[in-house]
Amino acid sequence: MSASLANSLPLASRTLITGAVASVRKRRWSALGTVCEVQYVCSDNTAANRFEADVIAWVEAFEAKYSRFRPDSLVSKINAAAGRDWVEVDAETEQMLNFCAALYSLTKGVMDVTALPVLRLWDYKAVTPRIPTDEEVAAALRLVGWQKVQRAPGKVRLPEVGMAIDFGGWGKEYAVDAIATLAKARGLTSVLVDFGHDIMAVGTAPGKPGWHIGLEDPVNPAGPCKGSLAAANVGVACSGDYLRGFTINGKRYGHIVSPRTGRPVANGCRQVTVVAPTCLQAGALSTAIFILGPDLGLRLTAEMMGAEARIVTEQAIHQSKGFFHYVVS
Repeated sequence: MSASLANSLPLASRTLITGAVASVRKRRWSALGTVCEVQYVCSDNTAANRFEADVIAWVEAFEAKYSRFRPDSLVSKINAAAGRDWVEVDAETEQMLNFCAALYSLTKGVMDVTALPVLRLWDYKAVTPRIPTDEEVAAALRLVGWQKVQRAPGKVRLPEVGMAIDFGGWGKEYAVDAIATLAKARGLTSVLVDFGHDIMAVGTAPGKPGWHIGLEDPVNPAGPCKGSLAAANVGVACSGDYLRGFTINGKRYGHIVSPRTGRPVANGCRQVTVVAPTCLQAGALSTAIFILGPDLGLRLTAEMMGAEARIVTEQAIHQSKGFFHYVVS
């Protein structure tokens, strides 16, 4: 998802605020492998500058600690120690690992933080992408499984060489919620946090019933939005494979890989948009639904209190009963 004034970034969401927006401050920068943006209302310049500096510092520290692309991060240390040593973790990381366990259980293994070995096989960013062999997929799948992870108070261990974890499936959403919490702690009551199309709306936009978030057309993502949502005090996230992937011999392979099959999802889903009490819940649920497909995805949505979903497939649009409450056009 994404949000910005008037001509926002693509997501399955774009912020479509029109009219008087002079009182809305906006800060945009690059982090977490994407474009991050915070829009907020604050009449005090000193407080606003301090808030923006603290937001950027928090995100930088979070990325340095948990990015698998940084060799000195905690996640990289855990992965490097696979098959050998225990690694000490702090209370925040314990909380994140607890969420991994809950998410794995709730989605029946669809959301698995240990899926990195199979994700690495399907590198859509490669100069020359390739389809891995059945043997490579099978070998990678043998290293996947949250139930393999060993934990003890204050430490964690991956027991097999080659195992690896990655919080990338929901790390941005966790960060979005943390920044929204920081904003509320500073007394800000009208805030939109958007990290690469993962959004948390605090309060409403000035003079509006909510922050308006456009629904991107998966068939023509660069074209006009297909309606919009009004978001207030909710998280919004979207999953889709229409922007990232590769094509070989006329067949397209998207970037969303199922940890149960070790292969890109090919169930007809194009886009899933979820509204939930937090961005973390919305993001995790949108990815799980995309992997599960419409029927099982809507069943999972019904089990999540306060969550609503819209699923666009190649043939139809499916949505939970309460999703229409957020649609404004």
